[in-house]
Amino acid sequence: MATSSSSLFSLALVLLFSIILATSADVHENFIRCLTSHSLNTTSISQVIYTQKNSSYTSVLESSIQNLRFLSPDTPKPLVIITPSHESHIQVAITCARNHGLQIRIRSGGHDFEGLSYISHVPFFILDLINLRSISVDVENSTAWVQSGATLGELYYRIAEKSKTLAFPAGICPTVGVGGHLSGGGYGMMQRKYGLAADNVIDAQIIDVNGRILDRESMGEDLFWAIRGGGGGSFGVVIAWKIKLVPVPSIVTVFTANKTEAQNASLLVHRYQYVVDKIDNNLVLMNTLSRVDSSEGNVTIISSFRALFLGRADELVAVMQKDFPEFGLVRADCIEMSWIESVIYFAGFPSGSSLDILLNRTPDPIISFKIKLDYVKEPVPNGLAGIFTRFSEEEGKAGRILMVPYGGKMSEIPESETPFPHRAGIIYHMAYAVVLEEGVELSNRYVEWVRGFYNYLTPYVSKSPREAYVNYRDLDLGVNKDKGYTSYAQASKWGTKYFKNNFNRLVKVKTMVDPGNFFRHEQSIPAVSAK
Repeated sequence: MATSSSSLFSLALVLLFSIILATSADVHENFIRCLTSHSLNTTSISQVIYTQKNSSYTSVLESSIQNLRFLSPDTPKPLVIITPSHESHIQVAITCARNHGLQIRIRSGGHDFEGLSYISHVPFFILDLINLRSISVDVENSTAWVQSGATLGELYYRIAEKSKTLAFPAGICPTVGVGGHLSGGGYGMMQRKYGLAADNVIDAQIIDVNGRILDRESMGEDLFWAIRGGGGGSFGVVIAWKIKLVPVPSIVTVFTANKTEAQNASLLVHRYQYVVDKIDNNLVLMNTLSRVDSSEGNVTIISSFRALFLGRADELVAVMQKDFPEFGLVRADCIEMSWIESVIYFAGFPSGSSLDILLNRTPDPIISFKIKLDYVKEPVPNGLAGIFTRFSEEEGKAGRILMVPYGGKMSEIPESETPFPHRAGIIYHMAYAVVLEEGVELSNRYVEWVRGFYNYLTPYVSKSPREAYVNYRDLDLGVNKDKGYTSYAQASKWGTKYFKNNFNRLVKVKTMVDPGNFFRHEQSIPAVSAK
């Protein structure tokens, strides 16, 4: 009798699995048929569709996966990848996905730290914007239109082609996609002078859930507000951004100074916290902590200070001697260069590299990492010793801490100006991660080291809420449930950390523009009307 019951149970599992496979295949085939039947040019759209049977499927999928954690064989794969070359391809994809129950994942550069731009645990397709990356620079009006599939490197390159004294205040990683970067805010080396990348967006084009192409005027100020820092994948497909370019001097100054404990690293990091948000707005002084092991097995903590100053070296030295004399900066530490050369410098490329290197969309090497971020509002007086101690743990050899200063323009912009609320009162943000090169597995013990670091920092960082940055996506904070649907109360657990009080307005905008919650993922903004 037991054997009979066991056999029936096994048969039921086989049948259920067969039904799931058949259903998935039906959805896939029906979706493809819908794409071709609704397209005005079937030849055109067929050239940008990649199914799992296509020989290029794997290379297209992996071309913009920037974290080796999500390249494992058991990572969920899309049924289809679409690389639209025209707005109509996106419109058709949205229509067909709604008709056939497929989730959409929108990818511009593939840097989502939790892989949400190319991973889902329900049937889905990737809308990869790699073919939508045109850039048009208007020097006379100090503006540019850039499509979401472009990278920051491509944008910087095109600006520098037209002007040596115009720039854009965005991130230092050239392979980051413009679409995701602007959607979440986008910090960088000029934020204390000009604010975030999203603070300098003046128009945009979005394709909404109904397939309409809307600009700032036709989408309205609520939606325009939401897409400039509310995170990607919630409101529609932003296909292009009009950005305000900012003036920079023809010569800027940079320096990198590596300090060890023997060179008073801990004292400098301590003092850094009292200075870095109040110093000249033309200066951003970042600090990275990492560990170096000697051949004898001794552990050394390196504090690497990197600076961009929008001015000449003599001016920078005078600023540092006045406000941070303990640092001991001298003229010989400084390098003068053009702004675009500083982009290459901070990206870590070799000195003398051609500007063409900014057009490379693939980072080298691709790494495996887990990262978390906190905002610091008061100097950490006693916690620094514990931070340094944690680097001596085994997993600390893969550890990195990045401190990025605020103040300046960041403190002048109201919290509600955009969804990004981390403004006045922030001294710096602290991002901490474990980073492993290709071929080394990011095992759970490394992830737990980062989580332990997060727990240790609890007394020293922002509270009520403990703030987080949506572009440093962290699913540990909470996720939507029931295959992407969630309640307002559930989403508030992570939403208020990313957006503080702005979360309420984001929910209202979402409910207005996508009441059926078509655009969704594990941490998308919920629509209160969605069932």
